Amino acid sequence: MTLSHFIVLSLMLCAIGVHGVLTRRNLIGILLSVEVILNGANLNFAAFAHFRASDPTAGAIFPIFVMAVSACEMAVALAIIISMYRRKRRLDVYRLEELNG
Repeated sequence: MTLSHFIVLSLMLCAIGVHGVLTRRNLIGILLSVEVILNGANLNFAAFAHFRASDPTAGAIFPIFVMAVSACEMAVALAIIISMYRRKRRLDVYRLEELNG
């Protein structure tokens, strides 16, 4: 496999994630789509670190940071989703109007 294969796979993951964010109405589906986007970025970092970087450990650091930030994001987002579900009994983003300013 070459770098271009990994770039194409990364772009496909990002495109699938963006499509999921834009078309999903369920908050859990949107959250999972964001995770797919972040995994595409992680794959891109790791591929460039493997094929282009003089020090491959530098490219491994970014995916670790992205995974840590993603875990924090998931914890906060799931807490918000559980709270909204307990109050409204649904997770449709078009019907959740309480978050409007």
